[in-house]
Amino acid sequence: MLRRIASSIRYKIVMVVLATTTAALLVAGTAMVIYDLRTYQQSRETDLSTQAEILARASAPALAFNDPKSAHEYLALLKVRPEIAAAAIYNASGKVFAAYQRAGEPSGNLPALPEFEGARVAGNTIAFYKRIIGNNEILGTVYLRGDYRLLGRLTDYLGILGAVLALSLGVALLILAWLQTTITKPILGISQLAREVMEKRDFSLRARKTTQDEIGYLVDAINDMLAEVGRRQEALEASNVSLGREMTERARVEEQLRQLNVELEQRVDARTAQLEAANQELESFSYSVSHDLRAPVRAIIGFSRMLAEEHDLQLDAEAQRLLGIVQSEAHRMGALIDDLLAFSRLGRQAMQITDIDMTQLARSSYESLAQHQPGNNVDFRLGALPRARGDRTLIGQVWLNLLSNALKFSATREKPCIEVSGISDEAEHVYFVRDNGVGFDPRYQSKLYGVFQRLHDSSEFPGTGVGLALVQRIVTRHGGRVWADSKLNEGATFYFTLPKSA
Repeated sequence: MLRRIASSIRYKIVMVVLATTTAALLVAGTAMVIYDLRTYQQSRETDLSTQAEILARASAPALAFNDPKSAHEYLALLKVRPEIAAAAIYNASGKVFAAYQRAGEPSGNLPALPEFEGARVAGNTIAFYKRIIGNNEILGTVYLRGDYRLLGRLTDYLGILGAVLALSLGVALLILAWLQTTITKPILGISQLAREVMEKRDFSLRARKTTQDEIGYLVDAINDMLAEVGRRQEALEASNVSLGREMTERARVEEQLRQLNVELEQRVDARTAQLEAANQELESFSYSVSHDLRAPVRAIIGFSRMLAEEHDLQLDAEAQRLLGIVQSEAHRMGALIDDLLAFSRLGRQAMQITDIDMTQLARSSYESLAQHQPGNNVDFRLGALPRARGDRTLIGQVWLNLLSNALKFSATREKPCIEVSGISDEAEHVYFVRDNGVGFDPRYQSKLYGVFQRLHDSSEFPGTGVGLALVQRIVTRHGGRVWADSKLNEGATFYFTLPKSA
């Protein structure tokens, strides 16, 4: 029962209004009390300071001429200030020169020596010391002690604050009683109506509209909604009859769809198997063709070398030139076949996943390429590369192909520069090879990774057009990506990624 009352909107409105009123009054009252207490202390200090200043000026001649009688007369004037309990004038040696005590104060209740200059609060009293200066020398000290009724003022304020709080809460309760009639009661009526509709399933019930405000609009909306729900309920009951007839037809259609799905899955499986078989046959065919072509190419290379060595003197210049072309093209064909074999093997070669020191692998790959180009003046910059997991041999092939391209296409520069670096994010490692070579037109970037696709003339930059295709296939098998960024004559940067979870 108590839980139900606490969860009702009536209780919540009462608590919100009372809590808001109480909080506002407490904050305002506390601020006023703090301000008044602070002001009271400052006013007491200022008052005593002013009185001490007057006494210091008036008693300076008395101290100078050793006239305690005049000093006593000045202190006696404090009788008109009942809040001052005691006063004294000390001479320069710290002895009491003249004293005053309010009626009813115990005698001798004066400090033996002045302790400081200024004000000090102690319990219900406040003391003030002021030096007496005459002719630029200290003649003595004025001491005043007055009442400091801070606790009394605080008690008075708390009483006033409590009375105001009680009065405000009473007014708030009167306002709440009015709110119960104008706001809470209609809302509770709507809640009761909703409960009856849910229990009886009777959508003909209606809420009673008593106001023309937002609550009244809510009542109209509830009644309209009940009318609409009632109409739909009738329509739903009418459609249940036809729905029963449709269920049988739907079951038949669903059975047909299930059979079609089974047939479709079987067809997809069959087509997938056919595609895998075709890919396997294509790779086997490429491997076989490449392998079978190597023997004739070796024969061409061998016989052309024999012809050049044994019949060199019998051949004229044109014949030797043509023979050189035959040898060059045969070697080029051999390189194409080797690259094609390597490309076809990638589809069948099992990967041996290990931990790879990418910095060491990139350095050794560059050194193996650089030793075949003695005398080059390449500025090679290798940053610290994140370690990766993958097939060391295949990843080494990636570095060899990318660095070989960087060396080849930057060789025409006066000061070739190649930079290798990498970073890591949450999911993958990113590596790049940047050169200051001839670059390429970014419009044709999609052709970079096709087998035998080239963007530069082979007479100017020799190659087979398979290297980047190998790079993309190796990186893709590892679950990574490859892309490039370049402009003509502004160098190129090739990026590739390897997942951390390889």
